[in-house]
Amino acid sequence: MLAVFLQGFALSAAMILPLGPQNVFVMNQGIRRQYHLMIAALCALSDILLICAGIFGGSALLTRSPLLLAVVTWGGVAFLLWYGWGAFRTALSPQPALAVAQELAQSRWRIVVTMLAVTWLNPHVYLDTFVVLGSLGGQLTADVRSWFALGAVSASAVWFFGLALLASWLAPWLNTRLAQRIINGLVGLVMWGIALQLAWQGASL
Repeated sequence: MLAVFLQGFALSAAMILPLGPQNVFVMNQGIRRQYHLMIAALCALSDILLICAGIFGGSALLTRSPLLLAVVTWGGVAFLLWYGWGAFRTALSPQPALAVAQELAQSRWRIVVTMLAVTWLNPHVYLDTFVVLGSLGGQLTADVRSWFALGAVSASAVWFFGLALLASWLAPWLNTRLAQRIINGLVGLVMWGIALQLAWQGASL
């Protein structure tokens, strides 16, 4: 059982660690110290739902429906381009501190909606949870499949809470005008890079 748990934990961690929309959003909220633990909890909860859905049967839905996969992919491309453009605008603003202050004034619900979009409109989330984890976990016998799922969701929870807390701890160094310009510039590059990668994959569907 422990070996299966660790297998799920390690595989999930390997897919979560690369910098992506979810991680960037959690990191930014941690730097701003604005609802960062709530956002980490919602990201972990979303991953729990997606991972369990993939492992316990949902993977077949995505892998057998090219149309659904194409819709998810191109919807994600559009969202990532929009999100990246917003990050570039903030980075290039003549008054970045004012732009950051305006973002800090966002309501809790707007932040939650953005987090849900970053998570659920990102095609990589479905490829990771449904195709990779779902395919591997679905091949396991019923008596150990739950341990694999538990390991995968544990890695997600540990990562998101750890990232939020670490970003919050580093906030005094990362919340300066220059740091915000650099961070938002990198966020824009990451979002557009992922969008181009997805567009390339979508063109071959």
